[in-house]
Amino acid sequence: MKPSKTEHRGDEALILATPKLELVVTTSVGPRVMSFRSRAGRAGNLFLELPTDEQRSLGYLLRGGHRLWHSPEDAVRTYQPDDEPLDVTFLPEGVALSQPVEARTGLQKGMKIELPGDRTVKVTHTLKNCGLWPIECAPWALTMLRADGYGVVPLLPKGDHAAGDFLPTYAMVPWSFTDLSPPVWKFGHNFVGVDVAKAKSAQKIGLTNYPGWSACWIEGATFVKYAPVVRGTTYPDLGCAFETFTNGKVLELETLGALTKISPGRTVTHVEWWTILDGLPKPDTAAAFDKKLAPAVARWLKTL
Repeated sequence: MKPSKTEHRGDEALILATPKLELVVTTSVGPRVMSFRSRAGRAGNLFLELPTDEQRSLGYLLRGGHRLWHSPEDAVRTYQPDDEPLDVTFLPEGVALSQPVEARTGLQKGMKIELPGDRTVKVTHTLKNCGLWPIECAPWALTMLRADGYGVVPLLPKGDHAAGDFLPTYAMVPWSFTDLSPPVWKFGHNFVGVDVAKAKSAQKIGLTNYPGWSACWIEGATFVKYAPVVRGTTYPDLGCAFETFTNGKVLELETLGALTKISPGRTVTHVEWWTILDGLPKPDTAAAFDKKLAPAVARWLKTL
């Protein structure tokens, strides 16, 4: 389906759709994906849309939706504004968007959104160094989801100590403000649950290794994003390939690319795959996660 022009909260935008899914991407600011919904469900837009008076952080308009940053987080370098019109290129299955070069960093952010199937979105994030010297950073893809969601992050399969599984397979990284005692966190056998409504303050954890996907359930619709962990790659933030944040007002599912020294004129890419699965139960129990969500995600991953 060819993208069609629209307006989203005062910004010029495009609608991209299949018979099953619909996205709204802005073209006068960004690059941003501001809306993602199932055309069959009743949940509406699963992405957070921030009120105008809650959008600004360190001078940066958060807006909501899905965005691209560069990691590690820095109060100046990371929070460069994305308020200017984009260069737009239409593709056979979607659209490519690129912003003007950031004057203070020399980096140019780009995002290519493609719909290769009725139930699948491919999002390719790019960082190009348009400056005069190498810059070390990593692509950082952040999806802001509604506060009425329940997030889950799967854990790697369990080993067997008696069989000689003596070495660790991943690390969990807390931030300085993270408190693991509140019920916002549920540490299940095969997953970590994030109950957004129970977060009374900012909370964040990262994982150095995991199955590559995470999900957020909202009113019977389950958003899933997938970015495989690349072995042998150095990731930022003590090695995190995935991070999740909540403060009770938003759930962020964040994937990261490799920490790379980008030479002048070179570009690094980071790819995510998205879907929405309809009709699954809230994955806050072992039965719902193990018997419903995980098998449904596994079936979808086989289509990629």
